[in-house]
Amino acid sequence: MPSFAVILPAAGQSSRYGGTEKKPFLQLNGTPIWQRSVELFCHRPDVAKVSIVVSPVDRERFEARFGAICKTLAVEVVSGGAERFESVANALATIPDTVDFVAVHDAVRPLLTQRGIDDVFAMAVQNGAAMLGAPVVDTIKRVESAWNRIVETVPRADLWAAQTPQVFRRDWLVEAYAWRHVFDGPITDDAQLIEAQGHAVVMVPSTPTNFKITTPWDFELAELILRARITL
Repeated sequence: MPSFAVILPAAGQSSRYGGTEKKPFLQLNGTPIWQRSVELFCHRPDVAKVSIVVSPVDRERFEARFGAICKTLAVEVVSGGAERFESVANALATIPDTVDFVAVHDAVRPLLTQRGIDDVFAMAVQNGAAMLGAPVVDTIKRVESAWNRIVETVPRADLWAAQTPQVFRRDWLVEAYAWRHVFDGPITDDAQLIEAQGHAVVMVPSTPTNFKITTPWDFELAELILRARITL
């Protein structure tokens, strides 16, 4: 059975959310968001290692609050960098060569299902690189930021909203990250680096409920979905 390591970046500033507590550390129906995301992977027999990446300024407080949980779940805490891709690179450096695949999953995307993990893991094994996503169903407008005026309606055919996990052969991801310093433009997700290396990344259909908690409204919606799942 192929082995997987999972990296969960949680070192962002949560600037779009607001408040005094960063998003990954908020209690979602009584459990920290990051913990809900981590627990999706910790008990899978195909997962050999799970790492949570936190900002260096948060690490001491994080370990004081959650160190016992990390130990129970066998989760390694890694210090992040100034940008998301630097945080992933720091965690990637700790993954042993014996691991076959690396999955990167947002720590604030706690509504992922086991079926979603099964599907994207299987596709990654088959093709070398895969990620979850959902077809764009809304009409997309390009807006002039200064005045919020619509300047273009973008055809949505073949457009997908990227989700996580994004899963890659470990050697491909290591090679891609070794080359990241010469990447032209901002790096918004790991698939970009893999694509730039000439590897095809297969999109695996997911559900809109696998969203990233970015705003207080997202948080409220996540609470409702979790409560609905409990009552089903």
